[in-house]
Amino acid sequence: MSEIRETLFRYLTLLQLIPRSPGRISTPVLLEKLQERGFQIDTRSLQRDLRDKLALHFPLICDDDSKPYRWYFDRAFHCNLPALDVPSALTLVLAEEYLRGLLPPVVIGQLAPQFSDARRLLDDMERNGLSQWAKRVRAIPNGKALLPAQLEENTWQSVAQALLEKKALDVTYLSRSREVRKSFTLHPQGLVSRHSVTYLLATVNDYDDVRQFALQRIEAVAFSNNAWRESEGFDLDDYIGSGAFGYPQGSDDVRLVAHVEPQVAWLLTETPLAERQTLTPIPDSDWQRLEAEVPDDQQTLWWLRGMGASMDVIEPQVWRDDIRTNAERVLSRLDKAPADA
Repeated sequence: MSEIRETLFRYLTLLQLIPRSPGRISTPVLLEKLQERGFQIDTRSLQRDLRDKLALHFPLICDDDSKPYRWYFDRAFHCNLPALDVPSALTLVLAEEYLRGLLPPVVIGQLAPQFSDARRLLDDMERNGLSQWAKRVRAIPNGKALLPAQLEENTWQSVAQALLEKKALDVTYLSRSREVRKSFTLHPQGLVSRHSVTYLLATVNDYDDVRQFALQRIEAVAFSNNAWRESEGFDLDDYIGSGAFGYPQGSDDVRLVAHVEPQVAWLLTETPLAERQTLTPIPDSDWQRLEAEVPDDQQTLWWLRGMGASMDVIEPQVWRDDIRTNAERVLSRLDKAPADA
């Protein structure tokens, strides 16, 4: 009985490991992942599981154009293990609404079957009124979000597979600064989604420094014959924390002091600007005094600029001066007649 149970669990694990098209997973990688999960199986037995068992009952396809063979399910294949419940379905619907404003459509498409299952479950619940969920559920972005950069499906598939399977990539890349196309080998080290752009962090050719590559500017990509090289000592959290995506101005936090109007004070009470933050009522006023330890970076300064007349920055003086200078430049332009007038 234990052998039958182990075989069943192995089949269930395989169903979870094999991706839908256009994803692929090779036989050696499947074998490695099964062994990591405690299944003692050899390559020949795995091939029998795939060809003679699962492929008979599921839309399992083998890509045998090159070795090692790679496996995938038909894109329309649905397999929910375990089945969705109502709270999970609503969570997925909210996640889809939110992520559509952050990630490229091709990335969202990877979860399309799960999102469809969630919507179908809610749509079918007519008896308890949950079929009206579409009129009752929304995700609204905080601030103005740009539309996600367009991304080729093959680019995303190749980058994701190379990152997780530690493979190098040969790419043709459009440089934004010089507007020229360059070809080189990338060694993926990490992936970061920031605002509406997804970046691959990688070393280039034989260099050791980690650079950022916007995925939408990768115009051609293929797995490289060169061996993947790991960046020694690279830590994704340390890299982000160093200010790589925040345009740092200083290495330490700064003390922000500002007077804020009631609506801003309420916002910062519920969603603080920093872990160390205080709001104190100002005598004879409905405004409050904000004090917080915040990063000394360009992102924080841009946020403060965007608050406009709702906030009066007192400290640091350099930020107060920057906001004043920026406001004066805006007023100067507004005082001039438009160029096309």
